Amino acid sequence: MSMTDAELAVHLAEVAGRLLIEVRAAGVFSPKALGKAGDQTANQFLVHAIREQRPDDGLLSEEEKDNFERLAHSRVWIIDPVDGTREYGEERTDWAVHVGLAIDGVASIGAVGLPGMGKVLRTDAPVAVPPAPEKLRMVVSRTRPAREATEVAEKLSAELVPMGSAGAKAMSIVLGDADIYLHSGGQYEWDSCAPAAVALAHGLHCSRIDGSPLVYNQSDVYMPDLLICRKEHAERVLAEVAALSV
Repeated sequence: MSMTDAELAVHLAEVAGRLLIEVRAAGVFSPKALGKAGDQTANQFLVHAIREQRPDDGLLSEEEKDNFERLAHSRVWIIDPVDGTREYGEERTDWAVHVGLAIDGVASIGAVGLPGMGKVLRTDAPVAVPPAPEKLRMVVSRTRPAREATEVAEKLSAELVPMGSAGAKAMSIVLGDADIYLHSGGQYEWDSCAPAAVALAHGLHCSRIDGSPLVYNQSDVYMPDLLICRKEHAERVLAEVAALSV
C-alpha cells in the first residue's frame, strides 16, 4: 500500500490509538503498569511500521534509545506513542498519539491522534479553525501550570483551561476549544513536533516563547518552551512574556 507521508502519519496514529484503547480495555494491568504497557505496545508498532515504510528516513521516539544516526538525515520521523500517560491511564480524553515528520529541522508533516475523542488531526486536510470567542482561553497543565502562562493569562484576562497532554492542548486551539497554549516548563522534541506541524497547517502561530522558531532533529532534544496560538494573539502574548523578564 503506497501512501504519502501525511497519509502514513494519519494511518499510524489511528492504528496506534486503537491498539492503546485495546490494551487499556484488556483489564489485565494495574494503573501503574498500564502506562508502560501502552507506551511499549504503541511504540513497537510505530517504530517497526516507520522503518518498514520509510527505511531511508531517520527516527526519534520517546520510547527508543537515541542513537544519533538520525542527525545525518534531513527527514526524521519524531514520535510520541502516548503523550499524556497519566490521562491515558485515568481513561480521560486529553491524551494523544504524535506522529510527526521534520524536514530540515522544520515540523512539516504529521498527525495527532486523540483516540479518546475519536479524532485524528492532520496536516494534509486542514479545516477552518472556529471563530474566537470574546473572552480569551489559555490551556495550561492540569497538574503544574507554568508561572509564565498564569501571569500572561492574568495580563490578558484570559480564562485558564486545565488540560492533560501537550498534544491535546495544542489541538484544543485547532478545534476552537482554546486560543493560546503557552508552555515554559520544559518539553522534548516528541512533545511538540507533530502538534506544531498540524497547528502550522491550520494557520496558527508556532514558536518558542521568545518568538524564535521551533527547530527539530537537534543533538539535544530538550525544548524548554513553546507558544501555539491564533496568529492575531501572537504579538501580544510574546510582548507580555518578554515584559516578565524585564
